[in-house]
Amino acid sequence: MTTIGFVRHGITDWNIQGIAQGSADVPLNETGRQQAASLAERLVSEEKWDVIISSDLARAKETAEIIGNTLGLPVHHFEPRLREQSGGKIEGTTEEERLEKWGADWRTLDLAMENLEDAAERGLACVLEILENFDDQRVLLVSHGALIGLTLQKIMPETFQKTSMDNTSITLLTHTESQWTCSLFNCTTHLVKSESY
Repeated sequence: MTTIGFVRHGITDWNIQGIAQGSADVPLNETGRQQAASLAERLVSEEKWDVIISSDLARAKETAEIIGNTLGLPVHHFEPRLREQSGGKIEGTTEEERLEKWGADWRTLDLAMENLEDAAERGLACVLEILENFDDQRVLLVSHGALIGLTLQKIMPETFQKTSMDNTSITLLTHTESQWTCSLFNCTTHLVKSESY
């Protein structure tokens, strides 16, 4: 049985401001670092993890490194396929700015955004490679909200018809005899104790 824990990175200033991040390299803010530390404390008190793999974007890298430091587990590698869906021309803009610049139908325009199917396929390809390389291990994947959601929908379409991932949420999938099961989805109970920010 292989277990994969999908972790969304901690919060950033752009998250708070409603600015599209996509593949832009935006760092965690102080709250995001606290969230990552809270998740790390939770993980260290639960079952042992064998491997951490992270997106190579700063907000995911830092989240993974905070977790790894607490678990005493270095990040195995930084994986470009775990990057967020690229937002093309909308990166760095708010919804208000998009409406002003491109109008109410901006989602129908070609703004060089990465195709949803392409993003889902690279997420799935990464997961399938992990199953091959880390059979019977417990692997943490630190990534991004849209990419995690699209990957989950590709893996278990019946289960995940809609997804919305919170910052530093963890979702647990296990793979046994070619079957996937989900025992935990978008869980942030670790944040309840530390919501003084």
